[in-house]
Amino acid sequence: MKTTLEIPDSLFRRAKSRAAESGQTLKQLVSEALQEKLAARTGTAGPAEPEWMQGFGKLRRLRKETKRIQARVDDVFEVTEPEDRT
Repeated sequence: MKTTLEIPDSLFRRAKSRAAESGQTLKQLVSEALQEKLAARTGTAGPAEPEWMQGFGKLRRLRKETKRIQARVDDVFEVTEPEDRT
């Protein structure tokens, strides 16, 4: 469908530039941006956060194990070897 949108000049230039940098047409960029924005509001069809952020927090379940391992490392390095004592 064709339509006419009125957007600020500075926003248009930024969008056109971003599309060119990523090898997309302006139409593709705008369609993708609208899909992401609409999906974020409805909770469907795609992530609301940037793709690079999706991995953050995924290892939260390992916090206790990490603390346990760190405690063991600290215990071992706390011991002074006989040859190091003077």
